[in-house]
Amino acid sequence: MTYLFKAARDAAIGLALVAGLATSAAAQDLKFFTIGTGGTAYTYYPVGGVIANAISKPPGSRPCSEGGSCGVDGLIASAVSSRGSVDNVNAITSGLRNSGFAQSDVAYWAYTGTGTMEGQDPAEDLRTIAALFEEHIHLVALADSGIDSVADLEGKRVSLDEPGSGTYVDAGLILEANGLSVDDVTAEALKGNAASDALRNGRIDAFFVVAGYPTGSLVELASAEDIKLVPISGSGAEQLTSEFGFFAQSAIPEGTYEGVPATETVAVGAQWFTSANEDPDLIYEITKALWNDNSRKLLDVGHAKGKTITPDTALNGVGVPLHAGAERFYKEAGLLD
Repeated sequence: MTYLFKAARDAAIGLALVAGLATSAAAQDLKFFTIGTGGTAYTYYPVGGVIANAISKPPGSRPCSEGGSCGVDGLIASAVSSRGSVDNVNAITSGLRNSGFAQSDVAYWAYTGTGTMEGQDPAEDLRTIAALFEEHIHLVALADSGIDSVADLEGKRVSLDEPGSGTYVDAGLILEANGLSVDDVTAEALKGNAASDALRNGRIDAFFVVAGYPTGSLVELASAEDIKLVPISGSGAEQLTSEFGFFAQSAIPEGTYEGVPATETVAVGAQWFTSANEDPDLIYEITKALWNDNSRKLLDVGHAKGKTITPDTALNGVGVPLHAGAERFYKEAGLLD
């Protein structure tokens, strides 16, 4: 009896040790990867969630061929809400986050230490994973506000978004291109639903948003209030696009937001960045997973902007060097010589 008990005990201990070793091995194989996005009411955050899901493959996941995850083995990626482009670039270069989304203009200025980042140390380790989608500058006001152009913002209460966001940077440039400065408006620093609420409650007269359309907070606002998108066009837009190659004149189509007609504006590119210090093999696998056919399905249904995120446009407007791992993928895929 004693022998049987000892044998059973030893067997149980052995199984526990094997399980413990397996758990330890799984823990060692587990990798975490953060993606800095933006405010939860805007486009970066939901798109970041879709991409995080696409590139993740936790231990124990079903094989891709059996309808399971087609991400990177052992990887758990997460979309992290942030203040936006500038915040994400700073978090990448400081090592706080593994990657993040940023506007192409903000990233280029950070990488070169020029433009709005002049006087700061260049973010020389910043690297590109992919160009994602086009972001349009939305200048939002109530329909009966009497604000019909950027020039009409003079003396008004205007939210420029939070410092640390790409919106804040671009709003300042747009004001300057139209003969105004931040000092010519009463500037507020509101983001997402807070800006929408302030507009509805009469605490501000207008606000800027740089986001891929349709952006959730504006869809909700347009369904509750009569709003307008103020055109960013004419000589001001021409000055922006001629002085800064990252801006393009574009339009937000009619029907994007309830009751709002097609509106001329300017746009920049949303791109995904990381650090040169990230493992090339890992970034290669992440880039490969992003452009997997199964990821295509997730992007197509995950967000309205997802359908525009394609391998064919993955290198459009890239002004910051590719990460070595991403470059390897694009060369293998025939997208880069």
